[in-house]
Amino acid sequence: MSKFNALMVNKDEESGETSAAVTQLSAADLPAGEVTVAVEYSTVNYKDGLCLGPGGGLVRKYPHVPGIDFAGTVEASDDPRYKAGDKVVLTGWRVGEAHWGGYAQKARVKADWLVPLPSGLDTRQAMAVGTAGLTAMLSVMALEDHGIKQGPVLVTGAAGGVGSVATAILANLGYDVAGVTGRPETGDYLKSLGAKQIVAREELNETVKRPLEGETWGGCVDAVGGAMLARVLGQMEYGASVAAVGLAGGAGLPATVIPFLLRGVNLLGIDSVMQPYENRLKAWERIAKDLPMNKLEDMVQPAVLSDLPQLGKDILNGQVKGRVVVDVNA
Repeated sequence: MSKFNALMVNKDEESGETSAAVTQLSAADLPAGEVTVAVEYSTVNYKDGLCLGPGGGLVRKYPHVPGIDFAGTVEASDDPRYKAGDKVVLTGWRVGEAHWGGYAQKARVKADWLVPLPSGLDTRQAMAVGTAGLTAMLSVMALEDHGIKQGPVLVTGAAGGVGSVATAILANLGYDVAGVTGRPETGDYLKSLGAKQIVAREELNETVKRPLEGETWGGCVDAVGGAMLARVLGQMEYGASVAAVGLAGGAGLPATVIPFLLRGVNLLGIDSVMQPYENRLKAWERIAKDLPMNKLEDMVQPAVLSDLPQLGKDILNGQVKGRVVVDVNA
Protein backbone atom coordinates (compact mmCIF):
# COMPACT_ATOMS: atom_id res chain seq x y z
CA MET A 1 0.00 0.00 0.00
CA SER A 2 1.46 3.36 -1.03
CA LYS A 3 2.62 5.73 1.63
CA PHE A 4 2.01 9.49 1.85
CA ASN A 5 3.37 12.33 3.96
CA ALA A 6 1.50 13.94 6.83
CA LEU A 7 2.31 16.30 9.68
CA MET A 8 1.53 14.24 12.77
CA VAL A 9 1.13 15.77 16.23
CA ASN A 10 1.69 13.58 19.28
CA LYS A 11 1.30 14.31 22.98
CA ASP A 12 3.42 12.87 25.76
CA GLU A 13 1.00 11.52 28.37
CA GLU A 14 3.32 12.16 31.30
CA SER A 15 4.57 15.66 30.53
CA GLY A 16 1.57 16.84 28.49
CA GLU A 17 3.96 18.30 25.91
CA THR A 18 3.17 18.05 22.23
CA SER A 19 5.50 17.54 19.28
CA ALA A 20 4.94 17.67 15.54
CA ALA A 21 6.87 15.99 12.74
CA VAL A 22 6.35 14.94 9.14
CA THR A 23 5.76 11.20 8.98
CA GLN A 24 4.50 8.63 6.51
CA LEU A 25 1.04 7.08 6.65
CA SER A 26 -1.03 4.76 4.49
CA ALA A 27 -4.70 4.95 3.49
CA ALA A 28 -5.47 2.34 6.16
CA ASP A 29 -4.46 4.88 8.80
CA LEU A 30 -7.07 7.44 7.73
CA PRO A 31 -10.27 7.94 9.76
CA ALA A 32 -13.66 6.79 8.49
CA GLY A 33 -15.54 8.78 5.85
CA GLU A 34 -17.32 8.45 2.52
CA VAL A 35 -14.84 10.42 0.41
CA THR A 36 -11.06 10.13 0.09
CA VAL A 37 -9.35 13.27 -1.22
CA ALA A 38 -5.88 13.71 -2.65
CA VAL A 39 -5.07 16.94 -0.84
CA GLU A 40 -3.21 19.58 -2.80
CA TYR A 41 -3.26 22.66 -0.55
CA SER A 42 -4.14 23.62 2.99
CA THR A 43 -3.62 26.79 5.04
CA VAL A 44 -2.53 28.03 8.46
CA ASN A 45 -5.25 29.60 10.59
CA TYR A 46 -5.33 30.71 14.22
CA LYS A 47 -6.99 27.42 15.22
CA ASP A 48 -4.16 25.53 13.52
CA GLY A 49 -1.74 27.47 15.69
CA LEU A 50 -3.68 26.36 18.77
CA CYS A 51 -3.65 22.74 17.60
CA LEU A 52 0.11 22.89 17.05
CA GLY A 53 0.80 24.87 20.22
CA PRO A 54 1.72 23.77 23.75
CA GLY A 55 -0.80 21.27 25.07
CA GLY A 56 -2.49 20.92 21.68
CA GLY A 57 -5.27 23.39 22.30
CA LEU A 58 -8.31 22.19 20.38
CA VAL A 59 -7.13 18.66 19.57
CA ARG A 60 -9.47 15.98 20.92
CA LYS A 61 -7.40 12.83 20.40
CA TYR A 62 -3.77 11.92 19.61
CA PRO A 63 -1.98 11.17 17.37
CA HIS A 64 -3.50 13.89 15.22
CA VAL A 65 -3.19 15.53 11.79
CA PRO A 66 -4.11 19.26 12.03
CA GLY A 67 -5.22 21.53 9.20
CA ILE A 68 -8.74 22.97 9.44
CA ASP A 69 -9.27 23.26 5.68
CA PHE A 70 -8.02 21.81 2.41
CA ALA A 71 -8.64 21.68 -1.33
CA GLY A 72 -7.88 18.81 -3.64
CA THR A 73 -9.17 16.10 -5.96
CA VAL A 74 -11.54 13.28 -5.08
CA GLU A 75 -9.69 9.98 -5.23
CA ALA A 76 -12.51 7.64 -4.17
CA SER A 77 -16.11 8.17 -3.10
CA ASP A 78 -18.98 6.11 -1.69
CA ASP A 79 -21.34 9.08 -2.14
CA PRO A 80 -23.04 9.65 -5.52
CA ARG A 81 -22.55 13.43 -5.24
CA TYR A 82 -18.80 13.08 -5.76
CA LYS A 83 -16.78 10.99 -8.19
CA ALA A 84 -13.08 10.46 -8.75
CA GLY A 85 -11.50 13.52 -10.35
CA ASP A 86 -13.90 16.09 -8.86
CA LYS A 87 -12.26 19.18 -7.37
CA VAL A 88 -13.48 19.91 -3.85
CA VAL A 89 -12.89 22.23 -0.92
CA LEU A 90 -13.49 21.62 2.78
CA THR A 91 -13.83 24.03 5.68
CA GLY A 92 -15.28 23.59 9.16
CA TRP A 93 -16.93 20.61 10.84
CA ARG A 94 -14.07 20.35 13.38
CA VAL A 95 -11.74 18.95 10.74
CA GLY A 96 -8.19 19.43 11.99
CA GLU A 97 -9.53 19.42 15.57
CA ALA A 98 -11.73 16.37 16.21
CA HIS A 99 -11.09 14.76 12.80
CA TRP A 100 -7.81 14.51 10.91
CA GLY A 101 -7.36 17.48 8.63
CA GLY A 102 -5.50 18.95 5.70
CA TYR A 103 -1.84 18.68 6.74
CA ALA A 104 -1.49 15.42 4.82
CA GLN A 105 -1.36 14.34 1.20
CA LYS A 106 -4.58 12.38 1.67
CA ALA A 107 -7.73 12.93 3.75
CA ARG A 108 -10.90 10.93 4.30
CA VAL A 109 -14.01 12.85 5.36
CA LYS A 110 -17.80 12.81 5.33
CA ALA A 111 -19.30 13.85 2.00
CA ASP A 112 -21.55 16.44 3.69
CA TRP A 113 -18.48 18.38 4.77
CA LEU A 114 -17.30 19.01 1.21
CA VAL A 115 -18.30 21.62 -1.36
CA PRO A 116 -17.59 21.39 -5.11
CA LEU A 117 -14.89 23.86 -6.09
CA PRO A 118 -16.74 26.68 -7.89
CA SER A 119 -15.93 27.61 -11.45
CA GLY A 120 -13.23 30.27 -11.62
CA LEU A 121 -11.15 28.96 -8.71
CA ASP A 122 -8.34 26.43 -8.71
CA THR A 123 -7.30 24.53 -5.58
CA ARG A 124 -4.44 26.88 -4.73
CA GLN A 125 -6.67 29.94 -5.06
CA ALA A 126 -9.28 28.23 -2.92
CA MET A 127 -6.78 27.88 -0.11
CA ALA A 128 -5.49 31.40 -0.61
CA VAL A 129 -9.07 32.17 0.41
CA GLY A 130 -9.53 29.25 2.81
CA THR A 131 -11.54 29.20 6.02
CA ALA A 132 -10.55 32.79 6.73
CA GLY A 133 -11.83 33.93 3.35
CA LEU A 134 -15.05 31.94 3.68
CA THR A 135 -15.60 33.59 7.07
CA ALA A 136 -14.90 36.98 5.53
CA MET A 137 -17.46 36.40 2.77
CA LEU A 138 -20.07 35.13 5.24
CA SER A 139 -19.46 38.34 7.20
CA VAL A 140 -19.91 40.55 4.14
CA MET A 141 -23.07 38.67 3.19
CA ALA A 142 -24.46 39.19 6.71
CA LEU A 143 -23.71 42.93 6.56
CA GLU A 144 -25.41 43.15 3.17
CA ASP A 145 -28.48 41.32 4.49
CA HIS A 146 -28.85 43.92 7.25
CA GLY A 147 -27.94 46.91 5.07
CA ILE A 148 -24.55 48.64 5.00
CA LYS A 149 -24.88 52.32 5.84
CA GLN A 150 -23.21 55.37 4.28
CA GLY A 151 -20.00 55.61 6.29
CA PRO A 152 -16.81 53.63 5.69
CA VAL A 153 -16.81 49.94 6.55
CA LEU A 154 -14.33 49.20 9.33
CA VAL A 155 -12.28 45.99 9.28
CA THR A 156 -10.42 45.19 12.50
CA GLY A 157 -7.44 42.86 12.41
CA ALA A 158 -7.25 43.88 8.77
CA ALA A 159 -3.80 42.43 8.07
CA GLY A 160 -4.82 38.96 9.20
CA GLY A 161 -6.47 36.24 7.16
CA VAL A 162 -10.13 37.20 7.65
CA GLY A 163 -9.35 40.91 7.59
CA SER A 164 -7.29 40.76 4.40
CA VAL A 165 -9.97 38.96 2.41
CA ALA A 166 -12.79 41.08 3.87
CA THR A 167 -10.89 44.23 2.90
CA ALA A 168 -10.39 43.02 -0.67
CA ILE A 169 -14.01 41.89 -1.08
CA LEU A 170 -15.54 45.08 0.35
CA ALA A 171 -13.26 47.31 -1.71
CA ASN A 172 -14.08 45.35 -4.86
CA LEU A 173 -17.80 45.81 -4.13
CA GLY A 174 -17.25 49.58 -4.05
CA TYR A 175 -17.27 50.30 -0.32
CA ASP A 176 -14.82 52.67 1.37
CA VAL A 177 -12.83 50.43 3.69
CA ALA A 178 -10.96 51.49 6.82
CA GLY A 179 -8.46 48.85 7.95
CA VAL A 180 -7.33 48.59 11.56
CA THR A 181 -3.81 47.32 12.19
CA GLY A 182 -1.30 47.39 15.00
CA ARG A 183 1.62 47.18 12.58
CA PRO A 184 2.26 50.41 10.67
CA GLU A 185 4.35 48.54 8.11
CA THR A 186 1.21 46.76 6.86
CA GLY A 187 -0.41 50.02 5.76
CA ASP A 188 0.80 49.76 2.17
CA TYR A 189 -0.30 46.12 2.04
CA LEU A 190 -3.84 47.06 3.13
CA LYS A 191 -3.97 49.87 0.62
CA SER A 192 -2.96 47.43 -2.11
CA LEU A 193 -6.04 45.40 -1.15
CA GLY A 194 -8.23 48.47 -1.54
CA ALA A 195 -8.35 50.08 1.92
CA LYS A 196 -8.89 53.84 1.69
CA GLN A 197 -8.02 54.54 5.32
CA ILE A 198 -5.61 52.99 7.84
CA VAL A 199 -6.58 53.14 11.52
CA ALA A 200 -3.96 52.49 14.20
CA ARG A 201 -5.01 49.77 16.62
CA GLU A 202 -4.13 52.03 19.54
CA GLU A 203 -6.94 54.40 18.56
CA LEU A 204 -9.51 51.70 19.29
CA ASN A 205 -7.83 49.94 22.19
CA GLU A 206 -8.58 52.66 24.73
CA THR A 207 -11.02 51.80 27.50
CA VAL A 208 -14.59 52.73 26.65
CA LYS A 209 -15.35 56.00 28.44
CA ARG A 210 -18.71 56.74 26.81
CA PRO A 211 -21.12 54.07 25.54
CA LEU A 212 -21.83 56.20 22.46
CA GLU A 213 -19.40 58.26 20.39
CA GLY A 214 -19.76 59.95 17.01
CA GLU A 215 -21.46 57.91 14.28
CA THR A 216 -18.45 56.94 12.18
CA TRP A 217 -18.77 53.50 10.61
CA GLY A 218 -21.41 52.23 8.20
CA GLY A 219 -20.57 48.62 8.96
CA CYS A 220 -17.80 46.55 10.49
CA VAL A 221 -16.14 43.16 10.10
CA ASP A 222 -14.56 42.59 13.51
CA ALA A 223 -11.87 39.91 13.60
CA VAL A 224 -10.54 40.89 17.04
CA GLY A 225 -13.32 41.07 19.65
CA GLY A 226 -12.80 42.05 23.27
CA ALA A 227 -12.24 45.70 24.22
CA MET A 228 -11.85 46.79 20.60
CA LEU A 229 -15.28 45.45 19.69
CA ALA A 230 -16.78 47.28 22.67
CA ARG A 231 -15.24 50.53 21.50
CA VAL A 232 -16.38 50.05 17.90
CA LEU A 233 -19.99 49.39 18.91
CA GLY A 234 -20.26 52.94 20.25
CA GLN A 235 -18.99 54.39 16.95
CA MET A 236 -21.43 52.70 14.58
CA GLU A 237 -23.98 54.64 12.56
CA TYR A 238 -27.63 54.28 13.52
CA GLY A 239 -28.87 50.85 12.44
CA ALA A 240 -25.42 49.71 11.29
CA SER A 241 -24.16 46.18 11.84
CA VAL A 242 -21.01 44.54 13.15
CA ALA A 243 -20.17 41.05 11.89
CA ALA A 244 -18.06 39.61 14.72
CA VAL A 245 -15.82 36.65 13.89
CA GLY A 246 -12.74 36.79 16.12
CA LEU A 247 -11.66 36.18 19.69
CA ALA A 248 -8.03 37.30 19.45
CA GLY A 249 -8.86 40.18 21.79
CA GLY A 250 -10.68 37.94 24.23
CA ALA A 251 -14.17 36.50 24.67
CA GLY A 252 -15.24 39.20 27.11
CA LEU A 253 -17.26 42.20 25.94
CA PRO A 254 -16.87 45.21 28.29
CA ALA A 255 -19.80 47.06 26.72
CA THR A 256 -23.31 48.16 27.69
CA VAL A 257 -26.63 47.63 25.91
CA ILE A 258 -26.83 51.33 25.02
CA PRO A 259 -25.49 51.02 21.41
CA PHE A 260 -28.12 48.37 20.78
CA LEU A 261 -31.01 50.21 22.44
CA LEU A 262 -30.35 53.83 21.49
CA ARG A 263 -28.60 53.42 18.15
CA GLY A 264 -30.08 50.16 16.88
CA VAL A 265 -26.68 48.56 16.29
CA ASN A 266 -26.80 44.92 15.19
CA LEU A 267 -24.18 42.49 16.49
CA LEU A 268 -23.98 39.54 14.10
CA GLY A 269 -22.05 36.46 15.19
CA ILE A 270 -20.39 34.62 12.29
CA ASP A 271 -19.24 31.02 12.68
CA SER A 272 -18.00 29.15 9.61
CA VAL A 273 -17.70 25.79 11.36
CA MET A 274 -21.27 24.45 11.20
CA GLN A 275 -22.59 26.36 8.19
CA PRO A 276 -25.25 24.48 6.17
CA TYR A 277 -24.20 23.22 2.75
CA GLU A 278 -26.31 25.83 0.93
CA ASN A 279 -24.66 28.71 2.81
CA ARG A 280 -21.16 27.39 2.17
CA LEU A 281 -21.87 26.82 -1.53
CA LYS A 282 -23.36 30.33 -1.93
CA ALA A 283 -20.42 31.91 -0.12
CA TRP A 284 -17.85 30.06 -2.28
CA GLU A 285 -19.70 31.08 -5.45
CA ARG A 286 -19.69 34.70 -4.23
CA ILE A 287 -15.96 34.45 -3.53
CA ALA A 288 -15.30 33.30 -7.09
CA LYS A 289 -17.38 36.24 -8.34
CA ASP A 290 -16.56 39.11 -5.95
CA LEU A 291 -12.99 38.54 -4.74
CA PRO A 292 -10.44 39.93 -7.22
CA MET A 293 -8.12 36.99 -7.79
CA ASN A 294 -5.29 39.26 -8.92
CA LYS A 295 -5.07 40.49 -5.32
CA LEU A 296 -4.78 37.04 -3.82
CA GLU A 297 -1.05 36.84 -4.50
CA ASP A 298 -0.52 39.94 -2.36
CA MET A 299 -1.97 37.98 0.56
CA VAL A 300 -0.17 34.67 0.07
CA GLN A 301 2.84 33.33 1.95
CA PRO A 302 3.83 29.86 0.62
CA ALA A 303 4.74 27.04 3.00
CA VAL A 304 5.42 23.29 3.10
CA LEU A 305 4.61 20.70 5.75
CA SER A 306 7.96 21.03 7.53
CA ASP A 307 7.37 24.78 8.02
CA LEU A 308 4.20 24.28 10.04
CA PRO A 309 5.51 23.84 13.61
CA GLN A 310 7.17 27.28 13.47
CA LEU A 311 4.28 28.88 11.58
CA GLY A 312 1.91 27.65 14.28
CA LYS A 313 3.91 29.66 16.81
CA ASP A 314 4.11 32.68 14.51
CA ILE A 315 0.38 32.95 13.95
CA LEU A 316 -0.33 32.77 17.69
CA ASN A 317 2.15 35.61 18.19
CA GLY A 318 0.48 37.78 15.54
CA GLN A 319 3.48 37.55 13.21
CA VAL A 320 1.68 36.19 10.14
CA LYS A 321 0.41 38.60 7.49
CA GLY A 322 -2.35 37.63 5.08
CA ARG A 323 -2.77 33.98 4.12
CA VAL A 324 -0.35 31.06 4.44
CA VAL A 325 -0.92 28.48 1.70
CA VAL A 326 0.59 25.06 2.38
CA ASP A 327 1.60 22.95 -0.61
CA VAL A 328 1.36 19.52 0.99
CA ASN A 329 3.06 17.84 -1.97
CA ALA A 330 6.15 20.07 -2.11
